[in-house]
Amino acid sequence: MPYQQDLYSFLPYPQQPFVSLVVRTAADPASLVTAIQARIWAVDKDQPILHIQTMEHALSQSLANRRIYLSLLSSFATIALLIAAAGIYGLISYSVARRTQEMGIRVALGATVWQILALVLRNGMLLTVIGIVIGIAGSLELTKLLSGLLYGITATDPSTFFGTALLFLGVALVATYIPARRAASIDPTVAIRYE
Repeated sequence: MPYQQDLYSFLPYPQQPFVSLVVRTAADPASLVTAIQARIWAVDKDQPILHIQTMEHALSQSLANRRIYLSLLSSFATIALLIAAAGIYGLISYSVARRTQEMGIRVALGATVWQILALVLRNGMLLTVIGIVIGIAGSLELTKLLSGLLYGITATDPSTFFGTALLFLGVALVATYIPARRAASIDPTVAIRYE
């Protein structure tokens, strides 16, 4: 607002230790710093001029704390995603390894490698899809708490949910395929004696 229209000028005590001046220009703001200083010093040569910055820099500084919080939140979310992916891999691998004897019996009874793989992949993907659905439902509820910290995306950003679901499906597919392939290719006599 214009300096003469200061709403607090009627107060008997000084209300602000400083005055902010905003200059709008079509030219590069950095090239006008000396001209602005000269105009201010033409009015009062002893007037100190501090914190000269562009509006982009001022806006960036005002969002710095949120940016730090979001960076930390993103780091923790990435770590949680990696831990969850390792957990899915470990759980499904263990589940398939526990069924090695069953796989051997199925192979001994005439099941093909592809039938064994399809059985294990179907079971692993079913559990993963159930987990993803429960996880997305829980995430949609929890995003209400984080919506105030987000800038540039919504709390229910579809690409984030879709990308995370695809990542977990990929991890579960690899986690199911590797041990299932190993179990399906094992000799039935060895698999039957497997403990």
